[in-house]
Amino acid sequence: MNIGLIAHDGKKKLMQNCCTAYRGILARHDLYATGTTGRLIEEATGLMVHKLLSGHVGGEQQLGAMIEQNQMDLVLFFRDPENPKTSGPDITKVIRLCDIHNVPLATNIATAEVLLKSLERGDLEWREMYK
Repeated sequence: MNIGLIAHDGKKKLMQNCCTAYRGILARHDLYATGTTGRLIEEATGLMVHKLLSGHVGGEQQLGAMIEQNQMDLVLFFRDPENPKTSGPDITKVIRLCDIHNVPLATNIATAEVLLKSLERGDLEWREMYK
């Protein structure tokens, strides 16, 4: 499965910790991340991550296009709702596209853990029907 990873600046360390904790699950899937987030995940975990552009220069748009083209199966988007500078139209678009195209989305660590454990159990295999 293809997994998208995005984290605002205030949540990048949390994303690194999440990917470290769930490295065994993530290693069995194709990971895509916005530029800086992808680099930080690779450094922390040794996982191979397909790096898109940085979020603010088009990475979130690239991920959105992958969602629209049914090339993304799960998205972990650790956003920082308390920092208004990081909120914007691209964030809303990614969330909206996940809703439209039935792509499971986690915007916090609690939901991310539930989705990653579901992925490990095979509960998200229904995504294969969409392809």
